[in-house]
Amino acid sequence: MTRLFLALPFVTVVILIILGLGAMLFKKNLIKILLGLSLMESAVNLLLVVIGYRQDSVAPIFTNVPSGEMAMPTVQALTLTSIVIGVATSAMMLSFAMVLYKRYGTVNVLEIRKLKH
Repeated sequence: MTRLFLALPFVTVVILIILGLGAMLFKKNLIKILLGLSLMESAVNLLLVVIGYRQDSVAPIFTNVPSGEMAMPTVQALTLTSIVIGVATSAMMLSFAMVLYKRYGTVNVLEIRKLKH
């Protein structure tokens, strides 16, 4: 039971990545494709948090801890950086989707390809 409980976050990461990849590959709506990409970014952030987790550890901001193990600060910093980059790229891609909608009147990828010529 304990091994199953410890493997649950990794299983969740795999499921989220599969769902995000499926949305990116099989959906034709540009907004749904971007949501799939955002879902995959969240899965990667969850993976980073799970990798950096140590049981019975304290946050690395507390430096006067008499004993005990500290959580890995590098993974936390990478996760925070990944969140900021993900928000910026999502905003940029959504603005591109708005421009495409204004120009072509649709967010369907297949129709945009047809109207390009």
